[in-house]
Amino acid sequence: MRYLGRSNDSSRPVIHLPLGRAAFDGVLRLQRDLQRRRAEGRIDDVVITVEHDPVFTVGRRGSITNLLVDRERLVEEGIDLVDVERGGDITYHGPGQLVVYPILDLHAYGRDLRAHVERLEEAAIRTAASFGIDARRAPGRPGVWVDRRKIASVGVHVRRWVTMHGLALNVDVDRRHSAMIRPCGLPVETVSMAEVAERPIEFDEVVRRYLAEATALFGWVLRTLHRKELKGA
Repeated sequence: MRYLGRSNDSSRPVIHLPLGRAAFDGVLRLQRDLQRRRAEGRIDDVVITVEHDPVFTVGRRGSITNLLVDRERLVEEGIDLVDVERGGDITYHGPGQLVVYPILDLHAYGRDLRAHVERLEEAAIRTAASFGIDARRAPGRPGVWVDRRKIASVGVHVRRWVTMHGLALNVDVDRRHSAMIRPCGLPVETVSMAEVAERPIEFDEVVRRYLAEATALFGWVLRTLHRKELKGA
């Protein structure tokens, strides 16, 4: 694994858009709109932070065979199932999980998609470390791991060198839901930070820590806007 230091430009203006808790479909439409606007040069880079209502998303190379329950069970549990354009297989999003969606023009980052993914993962690794958690990459397996359990998933989509989708970090997730799939098509278990941390965890503290680590790695200068303010930004 190559060294992942700070990116070359340490003063990239980036809009932080905190959405709180939101349904996946609406945020997906927002991502697509922001990706188009960023590619047209109408807005700065954007990073969205959100906590989703329960949903399973299936990437473009994914398979519904990695869903381990029938669709009637999903209806009973109130879990949506959505096909998406990102890479990877099936992934769970839900309450207690920090989801980070960077909408970045990679022309300013060396047009290096691999480095983009590695920085997302590295920010999660450093965030976990700040809570006393030894999280790492696993050779040949995307995401972030604690021993053989997955604590963060990553999957991105790029169009005209502008990214969307991103990383999901388990803070305190309902394991009944995550156990309904083979995460990313692998026969593995997931784990949350709350299960292995050395101290109590506040969700908002994890958000702040992750953004601080990502800011250092990507060279961002964050400016927080709310959704209704974004149109005129």
